[in-house]
Amino acid sequence: MYKILTLNNISVAGLRRLPRKQYEVASEITHPDAIILRSHDMHDMDIPESVAAIGRAGVGVNNIPIEKLSERGIPVFNAPGANANAVKELAIAGLLLAARNICPAWKYVQDLQDAGNDLDKKIEAGKKQFVGFELPGRTFGVIGLGAVGVEVANAALTLGMKVAGFDPQITVRRAWQLSSGVDQTETLDHLFKLSDVVSMHVPLVNGTRGLVNRDRLALMRQGGVLINFARGGVVDNEAALASLDNGHLRSYVCDFPTAELISHPKVIALPHLGASTVEAEENCAIMVAENVKDYLENGNIRHSVNFPEAILPRSDGWRITIANANVPNMVGQISTCLAKAGLNIEDLLNKSLGELAYTVVDLDGPVPDKTLDALQQIDGVLALRNLGKPLS
Repeated sequence: MYKILTLNNISVAGLRRLPRKQYEVASEITHPDAIILRSHDMHDMDIPESVAAIGRAGVGVNNIPIEKLSERGIPVFNAPGANANAVKELAIAGLLLAARNICPAWKYVQDLQDAGNDLDKKIEAGKKQFVGFELPGRTFGVIGLGAVGVEVANAALTLGMKVAGFDPQITVRRAWQLSSGVDQTETLDHLFKLSDVVSMHVPLVNGTRGLVNRDRLALMRQGGVLINFARGGVVDNEAALASLDNGHLRSYVCDFPTAELISHPKVIALPHLGASTVEAEENCAIMVAENVKDYLENGNIRHSVNFPEAILPRSDGWRITIANANVPNMVGQISTCLAKAGLNIEDLLNKSLGELAYTVVDLDGPVPDKTLDALQQIDGVLALRNLGKPLS
């Protein structure tokens, strides 16, 4: 019986993927094998020694202590692409809100509730200040061509816009999904020079913090629109506000309100609604539940942010998995240790990602406790799991 601790309300559609005959799932549980969460901040949490995996039912993992978990050999799973359609729709909605001045126009009409017989006159007199612009022929710049960015870029094309994208690390899979009508720029600065609208779809890491700064905003065309449904720290808010104040930037639409942003009349700040749809929450929960389940039962890794993808179909043999530092001769040491126990390796998979590596080994017999102890003592081994034979 596997035990799963939930730190937030997780969609029932995802929890159904964890059969009750094999899984105990609860918000209060001792010695869990895995933790599934959404936005709960784990940085100050005492994570039990029993935990073998963390599953984030979403994309961003800033609320999870990745480095600390990596040192313990614990993979952190997320759900890339599961909320892509939800974020795409909101990004396009943000574009339309800004282009047609819908938010200030709506507020203007709401303030006319006491206008009485002068209502029609005031509506006609006031609408001139909300003149917007149409989308065809304007250039939409997309930073980050992952699951969300590709969908946003393709959607902007269908609206008649010219689309430029920037992502030096675009995957083959995403490149196939990207419309041939999207022009990929060589540099970020060039994208900003081309764009009337710029939308961010990148994670918040050291290399993307403050990516949109004063200098890059100055490169945008006059009256530009900035859209951020990625992470708050990707944009230098002071630079964005300064650009709004001097009239160079027309509007800033974001999902990450701050006191300064909320009070600015040209900012449309939403309460982190990017993935807040029933469908996105279900998709994220299903993806992460299935990946945590496959890891616990079979040792396979899909969509981990800190460990390499490692998928080895189960045979009838006994399986062990080893998370380790990515150092020379690790596989050799593992093989030697198993050979001393008289075990024959039926299949083996070894993958690495940066400083971490992961090894899956299928054997022709059960691994003695003495051998498991010897494997655990190999310098660089972070976590060892003995999965035995596959579940029937």
